[in-house]
Amino acid sequence: MPIATTNPATGQVLKTYDAMSDEQIDAAIERADLAYRQLRDTTIAQRARWLTAAADLLDAERDETARLMTTEMGKTFAAAKAEVTKCATACRFYAAKAPEMLADEPADAAAVKAKRAYVRYQPIGPVLAVMPWNFPLWQVMRFAAPALMAGNTGLLKHASNVPQTALYLEDVFRRAGFPEGAFTTLLVGSDAVERVLTDPRVRAATLTGSEPAGRSIAEIAGREIKKTVLELGGSDPFVVMPSADLDRAAEVATTARCQNNGQSCIAAKRFIVHTDVFDAFAEKFAARMSALRVGDPMDENTDVGPLASERGRDEVHDQVTDAVNQGATVLCGGEKPASDGWFYPPTVVTDLRPEMRMWGEEVFGPVAGLYRVGSYDEAIEVANGTSFGLGSNAWTTDPAEQERFAVDLDAGNVFVNGMTTSYPELPFGGVKNSGYGRELSALGMREFCNTKTVWIGEGEAGAGAGAHAE
Repeated sequence: MPIATTNPATGQVLKTYDAMSDEQIDAAIERADLAYRQLRDTTIAQRARWLTAAADLLDAERDETARLMTTEMGKTFAAAKAEVTKCATACRFYAAKAPEMLADEPADAAAVKAKRAYVRYQPIGPVLAVMPWNFPLWQVMRFAAPALMAGNTGLLKHASNVPQTALYLEDVFRRAGFPEGAFTTLLVGSDAVERVLTDPRVRAATLTGSEPAGRSIAEIAGREIKKTVLELGGSDPFVVMPSADLDRAAEVATTARCQNNGQSCIAAKRFIVHTDVFDAFAEKFAARMSALRVGDPMDENTDVGPLASERGRDEVHDQVTDAVNQGATVLCGGEKPASDGWFYPPTVVTDLRPEMRMWGEEVFGPVAGLYRVGSYDEAIEVANGTSFGLGSNAWTTDPAEQERFAVDLDAGNVFVNGMTTSYPELPFGGVKNSGYGRELSALGMREFCNTKTVWIGEGEAGAGAGAHAE
């Protein structure tokens, strides 16, 4: 795939880049390693000042940066501005919270026969981040902010269709004051990832992307004995029970499905509705989906912009067509526009069956599948009946059902009576084929730390010796 900015609203190629040479890659890794040796010895307070400065730059340059993202991958200008603001918020969160997240944690010294015992969190070195195009700033920042605050350095291999956003991120951290090489964008194709990850100076990797990409990274890292964090997408359920507020559920369902033009790993994709309220919900939901305005993402009145690539738009349409050809019913949308750009209308499909692609595959566009169920147990069976387990939604005002959903939904995130989203304060990640490890919160920061046990004895001969030698 060429490294280029192609406007998905027009299909026009605006800017292209040459891939870095092997020599340039090696030089970038060397700079990242040298910067790590410098950054790990700086104080947390100094890193916080640099990260706060990055937040200030993001806020000051919000509209310009948002316009760049919209041009590169098609999200609405309003959504892009919100993404920049969210990144600035995350920077300030980690700048403020890092001292307590990285503080030594005392252990029970007496229980382990020590004068002092504690856990210390220390950085591990350069980390490779392989990131997708759908949230080109936020996906990177939720790794970069905690990693840099912990004293690690970052090497970013971004998606090839958002090169200008990738270069902007490197520039922001440089202008904020971080050491040269602390955060470096590698303009390379996927074929260069193994070269980077097998370099002994690179100590870990994080990837947000497809299952095949995650398997490849995990295989390489496994051979190299290097830590990985993987977020590999989802086919999130949105369960609606009889006690739910149907008007509110339909309103949030529309946003949950069509956020980011339907291209979000944690977008609700499978709408599992109890038969007692199925018809009423389907009518309200389809009406709201039909009312969304598709068009120029820079127009403030646009609700849904183009998909990021022609291939992605065609894949979504193929999934809908497959379902229709096997008997599914389209309540709205479902037709590929003949206009320029890679647009697709908000679509609702029902009467789905297991043999259809939409039943088990993630649909990465503004297409919702509706599933009728007759009980709570059947809802759980359908919700958990995929290989994914990232986010999930449940709508019920019954306190007992709310507690059951929190336990029974097989996902890394369960949101009850609200839309799945990510917050710096909460850990984010999945189970099953949606990946492993966590981003955000203190857990996300510590994923790329050496969790070091420190035991200090009294100093007399033989202290600490005993039967439990391991």
